[in-house]
Amino acid sequence: MRRVRIRGIAEAELMARYARVELNYTGPILTDPNSDTTWENIQNAIPLIEHADVIKIVSNSLHAEKGRAYLWKLRPELAQRLAPAREYRFGEIIFIKPVAAVIGLKKLRGLRP
Repeated sequence: MRRVRIRGIAEAELMARYARVELNYTGPILTDPNSDTTWENIQNAIPLIEHADVIKIVSNSLHAEKGRAYLWKLRPELAQRLAPAREYRFGEIIFIKPVAAVIGLKKLRGLRP
């Protein structure tokens, strides 16, 4: 897996811009532009979120669920601070979602003790 870049800009930066410009978000945003996998992203984000009262993992619903599962595995005391995020959008990738759900659920099963 490789780091996602669009026109030389890290995906993390693009998402931060989207939150600011399209969603008018004015709060703090911390990004990790150096991760290549979801596991690395959660690992690398831990120092950024350790002192947060509330933690939200935002992505498409399956990817966010995978990130939450990784956080529970790596740092359960931080995972207790997880809060829901608006990650599901009706009709989004409607034909891909069933296949992605099956694949994602199989991967998540592998994380359970």
